[in-house]
Amino acid sequence: MRTQGLFKASQPGKPLVSILTVVFNGARFFEETILSVLNQDYDNLEFIVVDGGSTDGTVELIRKYEHAINYWVSEPDQGISDAFNKAIVLAAGDYVNFQGAGDYLVSNGVVSEMMDGVEVKNDMLICGRVQRVTETEEKKILWVAPKHYTPDFDKRALLLRMPFPHQALFTHRKMFDVYGLFDTDNVFTMDYEHLLRAYKNFPAVKLKDIFFSAWREGGVGTGRVLDWLKEQSKIKRKNKVASAPILLLLDAWILFKYYVKKSLSAFVRDA
Repeated sequence: MRTQGLFKASQPGKPLVSILTVVFNGARFFEETILSVLNQDYDNLEFIVVDGGSTDGTVELIRKYEHAINYWVSEPDQGISDAFNKAIVLAAGDYVNFQGAGDYLVSNGVVSEMMDGVEVKNDMLICGRVQRVTETEEKKILWVAPKHYTPDFDKRALLLRMPFPHQALFTHRKMFDVYGLFDTDNVFTMDYEHLLRAYKNFPAVKLKDIFFSAWREGGVGTGRVLDWLKEQSKIKRKNKVASAPILLLLDAWILFKYYVKKSLSAFVRDA
């Protein structure tokens, strides 16, 4: 659409929302992602797709819907963080939201629900909830995140984990203006690390009890929990969110919970 001179911008009372999807050889479920975005009833939304040079039919799917996609590009990148950064630079929205190839918005009105009551000058982060679903056509719900809704946010939750599922997180453009783009050295926790940069002066957060997106199984982190935890530990130290002894205790607690959960799962499976 942009190549035809069609650009969107923020409007009074209706912030521009940029939904960004990066994809590489994700044709199997990508059409569902595209349609879930294009069918939204929120009329000040732009959709940007950054493809890493797919060869499986993904580009053909993008071309099928390019009349309704605001901008897309297909070229090699240096990984997910690099592709995310390309998408952020292209985005014009007051808020950006990331959807993976295969993820999908759960209803046609869910962006409108998320943006209802938002104050652009004050709300830097807006977050709903996600459903984790199977990597199948049946889309069985495995679990939800956050498990329990609470309207209040305590930044100390960041010391343990990433508290916001990024598929349901709307990040104000100012967060990237102030704290920069994602660190391309991070493979799993680029969005978490970006938030940790703001830890000492953490911005206002608006939490909503709305299931915004379904997040399919699979992805780069599948089967690599220990690598993910190692990177998580590294970025907390890098951003000095707590003293070294406290971070050591937190790491020990997180690893303990991981191995207990893993042992219990093995016990239940073998029982």
